[in-house]
Amino acid sequence: MFLLEKLPYDYIALEPYIDTQTMYIHHDKHLQTYIDNLNATLKSYPQYQSWSLEELIRKQKNLPEEIQTPVRNNAGGVYNHNLYFEGMAPAGTTSFSGTLADAILKTYGSYENFLAKLKAAALGQFGSGWAWLVSDKKGRLQIISTPNQDTPLTMNLIPILLVDVWEHAYYLKYQNLRASYFDNWAKVINWDIAEKRYESNIQQ
Repeated sequence: MFLLEKLPYDYIALEPYIDTQTMYIHHDKHLQTYIDNLNATLKSYPQYQSWSLEELIRKQKNLPEEIQTPVRNNAGGVYNHNLYFEGMAPAGTTSFSGTLADAILKTYGSYENFLAKLKAAALGQFGSGWAWLVSDKKGRLQIISTPNQDTPLTMNLIPILLVDVWEHAYYLKYQNLRASYFDNWAKVINWDIAEKRYESNIQQ
């Protein structure tokens, strides 16, 4: 059975960039719903209940046809949200530095250019979805977007950083201003976590 992971910071910790009410509803309500739906989907399939989120996502095609879509949507929803919440931190508590920062500067030329390209992916995602910084096993970076709760795992890519552009992630504070939400989300990126994801997954 999958359980709701505790936030690594207080609901208020990302103010004023991500507001307290959105954090509470997004984490305790939206994410909990994905967890509940995933557990309900797997209830009659005990042979898959021990699989990790990554296994469920990567091996979707091995599942019975009748649960492939709900597993894709709900396992993806849990996985993406866990990464998203873990990937933020109170402003000013982490810094853009290290191996990942070097790779970003090498790939995109400057931090500003990197953010501009990630923002373009976030704003260009039609409807609900995510914008990602991902890596392959050799450490080569790229920026992509995915619809709904799709993940880079099915593309054999490693998630490094992601921003949620479903409306529930920002609408209470920013309404239709997705660009403003992105600009402020960028101020609470947890670069320590992003660095850890990058370093632990590339082939040395």
